[in-house]
Amino acid sequence: MLRFNRILVPLDSSLASTRALDEALRLARRAAAEIDVLRVDVLHGELPPLGDSDAEAEKLRDRMASLMELDKETSDTLDPRSVRITHALERDVAAAPAILRYADEHDVDLIMMGTHGRRGVSRVLLGSVAEEVVRHADCPVITFHADKHEQYESAPLKSILVPIDFSSHSRFGLEHAQEWASLYGARLDLLHVVEDYLHPAFYMANAFSIYKAQPEIVDTARLYLERFLSKTGHADTEVEYHVRSGRAHSEIVDFAEEAGSDLIIMPTHGLTGLDRFLLGSVAEKVVRHAACPVLTVRPFGKSLLEPSDISTTTQGH
Repeated sequence: MLRFNRILVPLDSSLASTRALDEALRLARRAAAEIDVLRVDVLHGELPPLGDSDAEAEKLRDRMASLMELDKETSDTLDPRSVRITHALERDVAAAPAILRYADEHDVDLIMMGTHGRRGVSRVLLGSVAEEVVRHADCPVITFHADKHEQYESAPLKSILVPIDFSSHSRFGLEHAQEWASLYGARLDLLHVVEDYLHPAFYMANAFSIYKAQPEIVDTARLYLERFLSKTGHADTEVEYHVRSGRAHSEIVDFAEEAGSDLIIMPTHGLTGLDRFLLGSVAEKVVRHAACPVLTVRPFGKSLLEPSDISTTTQGH
């Protein structure tokens, strides 16, 4: 069962953060959680005045009520007037440190925020606030992409993509995905990507492919996916299994777009420094390129699961 009491939504004027706020209102209503709306006053940045917090909170409660009507929720769901909504303002030289500090100081359970997914030189020079938050936050983070906002604006959450590499980290992600699927009544798509490396010619006379060495690898991987799922319960959840080959982050993003996934849930190692630069992070690349929202969970950070729902295999790592 999912457990969280406090959702943080860093807000700016972008469509992506507006999308994040709408989904936070939807989620708070389902989980009876509190919402903290945070604006960051960055040095040399432009920020509109915070305004009257009570009036802003009332506007958001009205927005939550309209979303309930749009989603055709029944009357037994949470009354929007009972949701605590706090507006806060933080000042810092950069947005990410302010968001991370606020999350730590206020014991936030989940961060929901927009990402601009900058690419090329602009992304390298300007960086990505969302990627930095994903990398360093102790709690789970859901990111919403800016340029695909309208495509996913009103779509209900029906399918969740869960990348699986059979590690304890991916089991942790799967356990979160199962609870998320139960909350929304969604289907799970379990995806394993076979990294089919092509070695340089000077290593051997002929090009080498893992499919030539193990032609049955797809069937084997599918069987392992079924076994992997069977150890985590939730037999009532609809599940489909998929195996693809290529680079993990590219195949995950491509599959999500082709299948129309509404959410990707995956673990992140939160690597920093030289290791992160050399090895990269599949989760960060997916956050950067995926059109649909991405929920990243950190195996060694704060969990959204009840302790009884976390497998002993995951706890042991």
